[in-house]
Amino acid sequence: MPFGAPPPPGVSGRGGSTALRAVLGIFGVLLLIGGGGLAAHAYSNSRQEIDNTAYGEDLWRNEAADTVLPGTIGARSGDYDGALTTPRNAQWRRLGLSPDTSCTAGLSGKTRTTAAKLGCEAVLRATYVDPTGNQLATVVIVVLPIAGGDASTSAKNQLGAFFTGRDGVEGAVNVLPVKGTLAAHWTNDARNAAALEPVSGESMHYAIGVTLGAVDGLWAGHLPGTFGEDDSDGRADRNAWQGDAEGLVSTFNTHLSDLQLSGVK
Repeated sequence: MPFGAPPPPGVSGRGGSTALRAVLGIFGVLLLIGGGGLAAHAYSNSRQEIDNTAYGEDLWRNEAADTVLPGTIGARSGDYDGALTTPRNAQWRRLGLSPDTSCTAGLSGKTRTTAAKLGCEAVLRATYVDPTGNQLATVVIVVLPIAGGDASTSAKNQLGAFFTGRDGVEGAVNVLPVKGTLAAHWTNDARNAAALEPVSGESMHYAIGVTLGAVDGLWAGHLPGTFGEDDSDGRADRNAWQGDAEGLVSTFNTHLSDLQLSGVK
């Protein structure tokens, strides 16, 4: 039909236009209803929160390796800013991360054997140096099976009990030498102390281990002269190292708890 010509007999131009408007109106209503449903669904999703328990169970995957084992770590500042990883609070600075997350690479001795029996899944490992440049620490996060039933019999607690029973007599953690740093020549033979404990929280199926040593390779042994009068077993010189190892384990325990409580970013 030519443009501007009258409609054919029996067909009303007004009626056709009205019908078209009705169809478009219905279609618009359907769009509004659908759009409202999508908006409601999106809003609902935005209000969902992942439980901290579930987040803790997968924290070692949810967080980047350099967040779990941060670039710096230390005590909280005086105004309690909550940031153990804030550089100004640093007591340890990371020198390197290990790309090998196998349990065999991360642990040593009977600790490694016990962790394997308990179902060790992975070991995240990094080496740190203290502000003086004299002390090295390799820190590991041991990933163990999620606890089932009685939490006291969980793999992480069994590993912690095993290590405590041995009174820290073995290094437990394989050191991580880092090329081009103060830890370039660090070896297991230079380990002076070690500590290991389960991470706090039922859903946190991890254990933290630390081994310490001197940058210059100095081995802690019998103290000379009057300093070693009561040091028949050579442990006195190791006590300070042991205290530092336990302190660093405790700091990392708090750090992982902070990560769990922060939840999904």
